[in-house]
Amino acid sequence: MPFGRGFFLALAKSSYLNNHVTKWGFVRRATSKFMPGEAPEDALNASAALAKGGRGTIFTKLGEAITAPEEAKAVRDHYLWLFDEIKKRGLPGHVSVKPTQLGLDIAPDICDAYTKELAAKAQATGCFLWIDMEDSSYVDRTIALYRKIKTEFPKSGLAIQAYLYRTPKDVADLLDVNPVIRLVKGAYSEPPHLAYPKKADVDNAYYDISDTMLRAAAEGKCLPIFGTHDVALVGRIIARARALKVPAGKYEVHMLYGVKDAEQQRLRASGESVVTLVSYGTAWFKWYMRRLAERPANVGFVIRSMLG
Repeated sequence: MPFGRGFFLALAKSSYLNNHVTKWGFVRRATSKFMPGEAPEDALNASAALAKGGRGTIFTKLGEAITAPEEAKAVRDHYLWLFDEIKKRGLPGHVSVKPTQLGLDIAPDICDAYTKELAAKAQATGCFLWIDMEDSSYVDRTIALYRKIKTEFPKSGLAIQAYLYRTPKDVADLLDVNPVIRLVKGAYSEPPHLAYPKKADVDNAYYDISDTMLRAAAEGKCLPIFGTHDVALVGRIIARARALKVPAGKYEVHMLYGVKDAEQQRLRASGESVVTLVSYGTAWFKWYMRRLAERPANVGFVIRSMLG
């Protein structure tokens, strides 16, 4: 297949494309499938519409690997503002941030301090703070950061990637802090000695890890979140939750804005807790390429957008 996962992940690494493609009209139109707009107000308005159907929202401002302390401060200030907006508008919304947006690469102590400030703000406004996982080189540091935050601010969650071989142990080790874990398949380009290269193996790993999380949930030791658009897999996980007597509300399903929307509505109508991840911002190219890498069939949508 000419447009496979590796193709889109390679495009995501291109500095030239990152700097230029976001100005191309047909790509901007195609991207609108996955995000309501670049401005935070676009995301907030989309959240209000989703809330009418009983869905919550996780907001994330796109961008990663900032290179200057003032950029990290700007990200912190933006999210402090966003928490206030969520509360003011009465939205069932939460925030998700990448540690590298808060300066993990340039000043880990600043990253720790800013993440703690955001977690405190989340608690004060009745929201939730999510810490996103980035590529495998960040896993240890991100888990360590989450441990620091979770002990003081229980309404904090961590994304974990099923395609990494290490993930079952990471999940098991985290159970001592009663974690909130969003399990995703993984969207970065990783070498085969660190991550499963085959989709079938990733799917099997995902289900096995979900079983561990649900068993922990049955004992009150974990709040499992399943971030996947794999409808068949979601069905298996829900069936397993019922078999373990983990009720809806003690786990959640998270999906991206604009992806499997009818399925999101169906799950919500059937009584499942469903949260939609809404992204915004101008730094969307890498993120968009990873979304296409997750499901290369979406390239058809891009081609149709090119044709207007």
